[in-house]
Amino acid sequence: MVRGPHFARGEWGGEWHPDFAPKAGYIVAKEHWSGWQKGITHVIVVGLLANTRIETTAHYAPELGYHLTLVRDATAALWHDMMHAAHELSGPTCAHAIMGPAELIAALSASHPKETRP
Repeated sequence: MVRGPHFARGEWGGEWHPDFAPKAGYIVAKEHWSGWQKGITHVIVVGLLANTRIETTAHYAPELGYHLTLVRDATAALWHDMMHAAHELSGPTCAHAIMGPAELIAALSASHPKETRP
């Protein structure tokens, strides 16, 4: 069992991975209501841990009215069974879409032509 604070600010795992860090012009919603104030309607969830943090966000986001997408191969868990439970058992009860990274990129590219991206 893993113990201790997980993903604490300033600690390993508590900061944005450089590949996922918000870039200039990106909107970062820190509270659920701020997303709606900024026009956010869709949430794409990636990260750690699939069976705890990811599942919590995944179940809560649709209750707040957000369209939810879970991304396979962009989340992790301590054990394979936990990943399976998060994406195959629990995920379908709350996510509007569950897809792999290539599918997500294709869907985003189709819905947002290059000239409109930040």
